[in-house]
Amino acid sequence: TLLREDGTATYHLASVVDDADFGITHVIRGNDHRPNEQLHRRLHEALSTAPPEYVHHGLILGPDGKKLSKRAEGATVASLREAGIPAEAVRAYLEELGVPAHDVHYDLPRIRRLATDAIGGMTDAELARRLSVPERLAPALRGARDLNEAREYAQLILTPPEPVSVAPETLRRFRELVAVNGIDPKTIVRELKAVGGDLRALRLVLTGRERGPELWAVIAALPREETLRRIDASL
Repeated sequence: TLLREDGTATYHLASVVDDADFGITHVIRGNDHRPNEQLHRRLHEALSTAPPEYVHHGLILGPDGKKLSKRAEGATVASLREAGIPAEAVRAYLEELGVPAHDVHYDLPRIRRLATDAIGGMTDAELARRLSVPERLAPALRGARDLNEAREYAQLILTPPEPVSVAPETLRRFRELVAVNGIDPKTIVRELKAVGGDLRALRLVLTGRERGPELWAVIAALPREETLRRIDASL
């Protein structure tokens, strides 16, 4: 069938004429179109036009084993962007897939792992620019699983928490160490560990949360005056 009842061309005729009009040399499409190849070649022959080279690849399947639906989680660029997946992770995943000869299942967990790698591979300047935060925060954001979580980490550091009441011994020792000029944040954490300091309580005082970025990175990201202010508020 070449024409519908209303006189408009069917997909097969329209597709072949379109390819001929635009001088298309290669048609790359899913395996579900493979049965159409012979028909399209015959139509080109009937029209005395040169058929393009047809390349058919495996389809990307959803969890149900059917062709991936645009409504599936992470199936569109927009949904991946909203989920905080960096573009570099999506490109890396597509490069891994290449042109699959057989159908493949969409691997969203793999994309999420690549997102963590992409964030870890960004320069401080690039990561800060992507999140619109001060560059000094970048080291504290590298453990984030996506850009949304990285933004949450940044807000934890930038937003002064409500003062919390914790055992003062760790805070006093921490205050002494922070007051020393030029001491490295990693050294501060090691010193506190060595004396059995309550690092969970310290994180709570600095960020208001028991979990989050690496503690040394939080200390490095906070100006000394703000660190001391948060300690004193809890003391």
